[in-house]
Amino acid sequence: MTFELTAKDTHSKARAGEITTAHGNIQTPIFMPVGTAGTVKAVHQRELTNDIQAQIILGNTYHLYLRPGLEVLEQAGGLHKFNGWDKPILTDSGGYQVYSLSGTRKIVEEGVKFKSHIDGSTHFFSPEGVMDIQRTIGADIMMAFDECTPYPCEYNYAKKSLDMTHRWLQRCCDRFDSTEGKYGYDQTLFPIVQGSTYKDLRIQSAETIASFNREGNAIGGLSVGEPAEMMYEFTELVCDILPANKPRYLMGVGTPANILENIALGVDMFDCVLPTRNARNGMLFTSQGIINIRNERWKNDFSPIDETIGGYASTFYSKAYLRHLVHSGEMLGSQISSVHNLTFYLWLVKQAREHIIAGDYLAWKDKIVKQVMQRL
Repeated sequence: MTFELTAKDTHSKARAGEITTAHGNIQTPIFMPVGTAGTVKAVHQRELTNDIQAQIILGNTYHLYLRPGLEVLEQAGGLHKFNGWDKPILTDSGGYQVYSLSGTRKIVEEGVKFKSHIDGSTHFFSPEGVMDIQRTIGADIMMAFDECTPYPCEYNYAKKSLDMTHRWLQRCCDRFDSTEGKYGYDQTLFPIVQGSTYKDLRIQSAETIASFNREGNAIGGLSVGEPAEMMYEFTELVCDILPANKPRYLMGVGTPANILENIALGVDMFDCVLPTRNARNGMLFTSQGIINIRNERWKNDFSPIDETIGGYASTFYSKAYLRHLVHSGEMLGSQISSVHNLTFYLWLVKQAREHIIAGDYLAWKDKIVKQVMQRL
């Protein structure tokens, strides 16, 4: 994987670049739709390509390991062949899912013992094992196995966890560097900065992660309930330490405002379940503001969902029709809403890139944040 910086904003730390992978190029800043179990919920691959114009999607190591399982994925020739997505894929390490299973998992130096949410069966993830699993999944970008600490978190726990995450990173790198991909193309490993909401730990972690000199770096543990201002503070702190010539990926973030503010701080890559999860609940993000499509207001509004952003779902269907589908409990309502919200997110980061290249990102950002976050 390579990364080339192509432009920097004059009045902020925002930057535009291009990541090159075995499955194609990614123009940054970029939002990556989340395909937890091998699918972006309610969205066809054709829609991801043609409507949404996604350049990279996510898979989830924990979920794919449990179902369909590594044997099926390997027989298929990896996740790309299994789900028919021929562009880049990033897999997270399963660390966050294991963290969310706090009642049924045990963390030790060797790794994490946990119970499946599907059938209660017991499994074990080690740093080495997670590297092997992601090799089998076949992701272009693999994440190091880390512990994501909760918020709030005691300092001593955060410190112990961070030290272990760094030891695990060394083990991940050793295993990654001593193995090869299974499907004839190169894969890349990103370390993850942790350290909870403690400045000294975040600095220590960013410096440690940078010293490993991998092709890209991720920032974790900043979308687990802390206030947005705290997220921005630590993102800026970390971005100022991580090398400028490598992509920076802020994991699990977030709202349109979160994404635009963090782009201004130097982040290049984002992912979040928010656009699809909110879509299924009737919340639509548009270029003019946020819509609750269930509201009476849209009952007789026959205008397109959002003409500005392009894409079939957003420009073909009316608000009134979508409201009818949602109220009727029709599956098509969730599908249209999901495709629309993702189309909006990809439109938003494309607009951000254009304004970075034009040199007026900061002024545009301050204006567009208010616009897209207002309730209609």
